[in-house]
Amino acid sequence: MLLDMTTDPRARRAPAGAAVLREDVTEAIRAAVFEELAAVGFARMSIEGIARRAGVGKTAVYRRWKSKLSLVLDLVSAVAAQGLPAPATGSLYGDVRALLEVAAHALRHPVASQVIPDLLVEAARNPEIAETIRAALLDGRQGVAALVVRDAVGRGELPETADPDRVTDLVLGPLYWRLVVVRGELPPGYLDDLAASVVAALTRG
Repeated sequence: MLLDMTTDPRARRAPAGAAVLREDVTEAIRAAVFEELAAVGFARMSIEGIARRAGVGKTAVYRRWKSKLSLVLDLVSAVAAQGLPAPATGSLYGDVRALLEVAAHALRHPVASQVIPDLLVEAARNPEIAETIRAALLDGRQGVAALVVRDAVGRGELPETADPDRVTDLVLGPLYWRLVVVRGELPPGYLDDLAASVVAALTRG
């Protein structure tokens, strides 16, 4: 006789050893990781501190990740997977200006400005972190830059030999230096002037 799946209590019971991972707990842990990274850095970060900040037990963290390294790598990979929307303003200047606006907004975030430098230091010691950081901070941006260059070439604004890597360097380099390294404010009109400088450099060849 077949069991009634809607009424038999045995049908509703999870299999032995199965863990139901609540999404709200997972999100609380992820948020706690970013906060803990910003507060103490990767080297001093601990599963205990993350669990305490998230308001959960250590077991809840270990059910999802085997170590703080796997946790951080997972988070960085998730950021990379979100991607960066490719601008489509109809002009090279407009696309570059849009990229600068998005990048500046991200780098101004207080958590990002503290977490990224710390992870880059760790990346120099750990190849796993280095590769994941590369995917999160570079590969996705290069893909967007390639689309910007493709559209500009199609409009006749750039030659077919234009290098997308140069777009990434010219857009992210000055912003990272000013917002993360120097930690200075962007003066009025800075992004407009920088966009014009980037376009001038790209069109000069």
